[in-house]
Amino acid sequence: MIVDEVDFLDFFPRLRRLPPYVLSVVNAKKQELRRKGADVIDLGMGNPNIPAPEPVVRKLKETAEDPRNHRYSISQGLPRLREEIARRYKKLWGVELSHDEEVAVVNGTKMGFFQLMLAILSQGDTILVPEPAYPIHLYAPIIAGADVRTFSMINGFGFFENLERVLRTTYPKPKAIVVSFPNNPTSKCVDLEFFRKLVDFAISERIWIIHDFAYADIVFEGYKAPSILQVEDAKKVAVEFYSMSKGFSMAGFRVGFMVGNRFLVSALQKIKSWMDYGIFQPIQIASIIALRECEDYPEKVAKIYESRMKVAVDLLSKMGFEFQKPQGSMFIWIKVPEEFKKLGSAKFSEMLLEKAFVATSPGTGFGQSGEGYIRIALVENEKRIRQAMREIRKLINGVHKSDIDEI
Repeated sequence: MIVDEVDFLDFFPRLRRLPPYVLSVVNAKKQELRRKGADVIDLGMGNPNIPAPEPVVRKLKETAEDPRNHRYSISQGLPRLREEIARRYKKLWGVELSHDEEVAVVNGTKMGFFQLMLAILSQGDTILVPEPAYPIHLYAPIIAGADVRTFSMINGFGFFENLERVLRTTYPKPKAIVVSFPNNPTSKCVDLEFFRKLVDFAISERIWIIHDFAYADIVFEGYKAPSILQVEDAKKVAVEFYSMSKGFSMAGFRVGFMVGNRFLVSALQKIKSWMDYGIFQPIQIASIIALRECEDYPEKVAKIYESRMKVAVDLLSKMGFEFQKPQGSMFIWIKVPEEFKKLGSAKFSEMLLEKAFVATSPGTGFGQSGEGYIRIALVENEKRIRQAMREIRKLINGVHKSDIDEI
């Protein structure tokens, strides 16, 4: 059967539940402008521009030349790599992990999260996701056939009041809650007491916790992000995703880990055994070198992001933008100025891209409660960030109220 292009979604019902991926839309417009010769400063996607550690790259080249590493690997990940992440958790957070039963290597935490959703959710299940949220947290459960219930973290934190309200009004009872701190997109951070309350709640309600800890290493001004697994009994209900993409600046390597509750780790490993043959072995060996020989590299990377953050915060403040100064992550979550509020976040972000040539991410891409905000990523050097802020300032100052109606 030849499918009419206009109606093809009628044949693929799972795709009907998915909106256009916000970062793909921004990237497409950005590339179109660049083809026309525009110098677009990309503060949209959180794509690190800091190189991976030199010993990691050297080991990758060396091991890629060994034909023994050209064969299939194992989906669970090399034992030595699992041992190294367990060692890192012990050193940084005092968390003991069995590398055999409580650690799985994943092809990037995004893919790992998808696979976990497929393993534990099915038609009729429900999962809780506080908004604004990383889009995959909202839509991977939907792809798995489940339903997602959300609540806002924007207007006052009120996390536990909102969580309990949604839990009590959802039937069937949700299977899990997804959280992520330092948060993408808002950069919101929490303390260990927050996780204690969340673990107590999950144990009493018999629901799972899935914590995306992708920005564990990108923290500023003395703040240290806690692992949920530091909480006593957390392993009874929680797993945590840790990524090599941010702190080790190895985003393109696609290496991450899920650690914690052994039943969820086992579920992930089972579905992975059907879906993949593991990460290319030279990448895993290079990741071992990163964790073993470059364990201080994330601190250096965090200092670079902190310096960029201070530049952006200073210039945004001078322009009158409203935002919370980040303690962690590589993002700043910014309120759309009052005079542009009626445009909405998507149109405001589009205006910045098309008229100031600065790519940002509209808040609506992170859930309905993201309306009225944009996210900027600190993935350009300080010179380019200053240039971006100058272009935004010129645009904001040059737009009159009558012009807004025409945008």
